[in-house]
Amino acid sequence: MPVPSNHEVTQLLRAWTAGDEEALAKLTPLVYNELHRTARRYMAGERPGHLLQATALVNEVYLRLVDFPEIVWQDRAHFFAVSAQLMRRILVDFSRSRGCRKRGSGIPHISLDDTPTLCAEPDPDLVALDDALNALAAIDERKSKTVELRFFGGLDIEETAAVLKVSAKTVARDWSMAKAWLLREMSDGGSHGA
Repeated sequence: MPVPSNHEVTQLLRAWTAGDEEALAKLTPLVYNELHRTARRYMAGERPGHLLQATALVNEVYLRLVDFPEIVWQDRAHFFAVSAQLMRRILVDFSRSRGCRKRGSGIPHISLDDTPTLCAEPDPDLVALDDALNALAAIDERKSKTVELRFFGGLDIEETAAVLKVSAKTVARDWSMAKAWLLREMSDGGSHGA
């Protein structure tokens, strides 16, 4: 199936918001496939037999999205931004429930050079990343959102800029600064603070 256009997804999201169930039926395979590609990318580095599989992750995100009838979808980027938040929460909650170690204890360092590399690393310490993102959000919410949208949502710089309503240059600068801050925070166990 070809990748749907931003305009097509946006139109279907708006029609769904307006109560058009037919639009939801048309939208579902379009966004489901894109969400599944993102989830597969995250799960690619996990050990074989991992309890949480890409399809289960997508299904959980999708079920939670359908349960949000009060959301007025602005566009495709908004949809995937909300999906990114849900995917982050699901992955972190799963990691916490499995008793993952905090602050990278015994876990290899995660490269934040770019999203595909980050997603392909085996067994990333999502709990430590979540803690670091929460700490970053307390200092600079936009930088935290930038990481969330790029890492968990798989959005590119332009899409992230559209969601955050800032320029692509601002997103690129925030992305670079956030990566450096998160690497320091995660490697030092948060000892540097802001």
